[in-house]
Formats: sequence, C-alpha cells, structure tokens
Amino acid sequence: MPALESLLNRLTEHKVEFVVVGGFAAFAHGVSLLTEDIDICCRFSPENLMRLQKALADLHPTHRMTPSGIPLKLTPQQCEGLKNLYLRTDYGQLDCIGSVTGVGEFDAVKKESVTIKLPSGACRILGIDALIRSKQAMGRPRDKEAVLQLKAIQERRRSG
Repeated sequence: MPALESLLNRLTEHKVEFVVVGGFAAFAHGVSLLTEDIDICCRFSPENLMRLQKALADLHPTHRMTPSGIPLKLTPQQCEGLKNLYLRTDYGQLDCIGSVTGVGEFDAVKKESVTIKLPSGACRILGIDALIRSKQAMGRPRDKEAVLQLKAIQERRRSG
C-alpha cells in the first residue's frame, strides 16, 4: 500500500485532476478487501494527461494492456481521443478512466467525491453512496462483497 499511496501523492503534487475510485476508495472507506492497483477517474484533457505523464515519468510507466508493455509517451494530439489508460509503473498498476459506471463522467464523479487525509497528504475519493452505486452497477463477485461491507459501514456511520 505505501507504494500506491506514493503514487497518489505524485499525482497530487503534479496537480493532476483525479478522484480515486474502485477498490482503493472502498479500502479508504473501511472495506477490508485489499487491492493491488489504483483506479482513478480523471479529466481526459490534454493538459491533465500531460501532467499525469510528467508525474509518472521516472516510474517507467507502460501500457499494461499491450503484450510488449509499450512505454507511456503521450503528445497533446494523442490525448484528444483517449477515454482510458491502463498503466503499469514501478509503484504498481494505475488504471485511469474517464467515467465511472453508475456515476458518470469526471465532473459527476468529482461532485460525489470527498477529501480524505492519507499519510502522504489529502486526496479525493469517491463518496460512499456513489461507490455503492458504482459497485452495484459493475456486479462482479468482488464488487458484491465490497457493497455488503460498504453498506454496513454506511449504516454504522448513520447510527453514530
């Protein structure tokens, strides 16, 4: 986990617009399921993607969905049509998506996010209500388990 938190810290330091979603967000809310990657929803503008690339530059980022692991080398022109980036770095996997199932595009995700404090600094994560909706919409077995735990956490918070 420390490497994943360091990855988030780098993104924050480089002013990348992002919200943590998925398993790491669920873990941050208190779910006991561990994750091996970080899923972020980010603004897919050329400016933001160039900041992301700069934040990761010395971590040897490669496209993890290609057999040969092509290095990440974006130009502003290449950024125009991108919707997702699935990367492998020296600190772990980083999945960058432009929208979240059950929530929407980046602006909607950001609107439903909350700021949390990590040892490495402040970070935005998807709020628990939106995270539950997203996990329910995905419907995978691991998402179903996360939903059960998230609902229990939500109930505990509501009852004080």
